Amino acid sequence: MSHHPLKAVTLTHVRYRKGDQLGHFLAWVSLVPVFISLGGFISHFIFRRELQGMFFAFGLIISQFINEIIKKSVQQARPETCALLEMCDSHGWPSSHSQYMFFFAVYFTLLTYKKLGLIFRNQLLVAVVLVWPMAVLTMYSRVYLGYHTVAQVFAGAALGTVLGWGWFWIVNNVLSGLFPAIEESAFGRFFYVKDTSHIPNVLRFEYENARSAKKHPSYKRAD
Repeated sequence: MSHHPLKAVTLTHVRYRKGDQLGHFLAWVSLVPVFISLGGFISHFIFRRELQGMFFAFGLIISQFINEIIKKSVQQARPETCALLEMCDSHGWPSSHSQYMFFFAVYFTLLTYKKLGLIFRNQLLVAVVLVWPMAVLTMYSRVYLGYHTVAQVFAGAALGTVLGWGWFWIVNNVLSGLFPAIEESAFGRFFYVKDTSHIPNVLRFEYENARSAKKHPSYKRAD
């Protein structure tokens, strides 16, 4: 019976040195892009269905495609530790994790700064205290764990920053003109897709309208 070499699914396959508590922590940090994608954006579509959030996610997908194209074109090897990590068959420049997190941080910060559909109180504080430190930690984790060189993570961070800024400009200066048509389309009506970019504080708006609806007889559920 012939034995074929095995290959791991790298989406959640992160290795660290046994007994290394910092490495263990950074291994979880390295999975933040997965949590954002599967937990954040899928939950966003199920429960909120905001066009800004959908195009935010679409931009991240485009960014990752660009990352793969560049990696296959440049074909820069990962550091020597790739053998222990079973990652030598994939290229390292630029780091997709760093690119993802810096795209996310830039776009999230610009949404907050422009006050486009805010959903948190003190959302700018969330960006400064949580989002940006997590982006930097993710970048550091990829070097510490041996998946990338310093140059590779900085290249990913720079590309993510540029793409995040550029995609934000495209969405809010070009594509936002299509939002009303998307809302009125068969897709938009069926899935209750909406744009709340014009509402300064979505959380407060929904809170006040939910309270008002309780007093309106047409909104009461029939038992």
